[in-house]
Amino acid sequence: MEEGSPLLHEDLRTNEMGKKADTPSNISDHLHFEQGDPDAAFENAHLVVEREFKTQTVHQGYIEPHVATAHWNQDGHLTVWASTQGAFSAREQTAETLALPVSKVKVIPCEIGGGFGGKIPIYLEPVAAVLSRKSGRPVKIQMTRDGVFEGTGPTPASFMRIKVGVDEAGKILAAEAWLAYETGAYPGGVIGPGCMCVFSCYDIENARVDGFDVCVNKPWTKAYRAPGSTHVAFAMESVVDEIAEKLEMDPIELRLLNAAKEGTKRVDGPVYPRIGLVETLEAARDHDHYQSPLEGPNKGRGMAAGFWFNIGLKSSVTAHVNNDGTVTLLEGSTDIGGTRTSIAMQMAETLGIGAEDINPKVADTDSVGYTDITGGSRVTFATGLAAIEAGKDIISQMKGRAARLWECEEGEVEFADAVFSQDSNSITFAELCGKLSSTGGLITARASVDPQGFTNGFAVHICDIEVDPETGKVDILRYTALQDAGKAIHPSYVEGQMQGGSVQGIGWALNEEYLFDEDGRMLNPTMLDYRMPTALDVPMIDPVIIEVPNPSHPFGVRGVGEPPIVPPPPAIANAIKNATGVRMTELPMSPPRVFEAITKNGGAPS
Repeated sequence: MEEGSPLLHEDLRTNEMGKKADTPSNISDHLHFEQGDPDAAFENAHLVVEREFKTQTVHQGYIEPHVATAHWNQDGHLTVWASTQGAFSAREQTAETLALPVSKVKVIPCEIGGGFGGKIPIYLEPVAAVLSRKSGRPVKIQMTRDGVFEGTGPTPASFMRIKVGVDEAGKILAAEAWLAYETGAYPGGVIGPGCMCVFSCYDIENARVDGFDVCVNKPWTKAYRAPGSTHVAFAMESVVDEIAEKLEMDPIELRLLNAAKEGTKRVDGPVYPRIGLVETLEAARDHDHYQSPLEGPNKGRGMAAGFWFNIGLKSSVTAHVNNDGTVTLLEGSTDIGGTRTSIAMQMAETLGIGAEDINPKVADTDSVGYTDITGGSRVTFATGLAAIEAGKDIISQMKGRAARLWECEEGEVEFADAVFSQDSNSITFAELCGKLSSTGGLITARASVDPQGFTNGFAVHICDIEVDPETGKVDILRYTALQDAGKAIHPSYVEGQMQGGSVQGIGWALNEEYLFDEDGRMLNPTMLDYRMPTALDVPMIDPVIIEVPNPSHPFGVRGVGEPPIVPPPPAIANAIKNATGVRMTELPMSPPRVFEAITKNGGAPS
């Protein structure tokens, strides 16, 4: 970032406040958010804590590598089978790369062995397509594991400075964040979400955030589950924990005192509708895990909160009503977490029939309307809304069929609990389906939505750990993840998301990082050397679902996929501080780093 540093791109100029800088720089973007008067509020603070934090480059760690198959037909049409989080996104990227109209490209999304944001960009699809055109045959390409690590987009490393001032009671008066995220070798990083998330759990009237995306000679970074939020939660939640310690306050009570709630304005502008952070904190405070004693040397307990805003974006579905009372549901959202079921359940609820009577299928780009990526915790929320609207369309059309059957006006037909009625006439949904052929033919319904009422997800985690002072190794003894799901459409799938995100956050906290030699070569591009947690490294993750309905969804749904990766690093860092007296400020908190910190501190307390 310093002037005079070697430039990766001579033509890169910092984009700042909507204007381009006059001179080249490695800083691609500078964002600034501010509300209130932070400087004056800091002057009036009883206690001010300011700390610096660092995180390293981390990969999403999906087990299935990138793979794509392409067939460039002689008629000029290209078909791609891809492991992707967004068939339409892959279609647009592939078409643009190959200078083709999107109408010439069909993408068929395959079952996906993990993505977490890393399978939104294309890598192999255009290459397989060109080789198919040259050979006249379908071509399949699969990445090697080192290719995945070295050639795809991990999440960025970061440097952060957080400053928080509170009054004597612990009320946050002012907060300031200075954030620098690596983008890798090319512009286009995740500093925006980082700036929006850093203070998102708290009601702070006076705040300032400066964020920088910085190009460095490393792999180009991409999204990873709540991109940008885990970084800042590690920093902010560590500072909040230190404030609680200095004020001799319970860390959850301090957070409850300052918790964001309905009407809270974030530093980046949005005002919260009804949200569930307070309820989630209260559930954590009252949970047996938090209330139970933790005894023994080198053991500690920590907790932390985390946030991710759920996006809306566009979703489409098409539904075909069958004469046996079932519905075939085509949707455009790749299923990477059970969303086929959760979407089908919402249509079934709308129609008043059993979920088993909905047959959901993820369609290709030629078979369903435009649908944005599976990401941003959006699918059960947004594609679910499309399924609800399509269900309403089915009901409207079937009322017309019932009216034709009974020779009455359509407006006279009522529908409730899967039964159509008019005066003394009544017929079930399934029975009317059996009469569709004789009343005008089978019914097809569709819906496309672009919801603007985005929801907000909060998670609170509690973690017990034990530190080996002779090696610095941290063992997770007990872990509880609490989260506001709005309404858990399919509770076991929600719990699975909470558990999976927690384990990824634990790996990020304790072991995962890219290591490079002096020439910039990655030293650990294998699953053996890149240390992801296994079943031997984590205990049962105890999920607790909190339900505070989202007012912008008929059933109260909030996205759940991303918040659970946010609290683990700060919760574990706070537990290490509780166990050893040492405050860790760099991720991962690997055995060498923890051992060095303990040694510098004179050893762990007994």
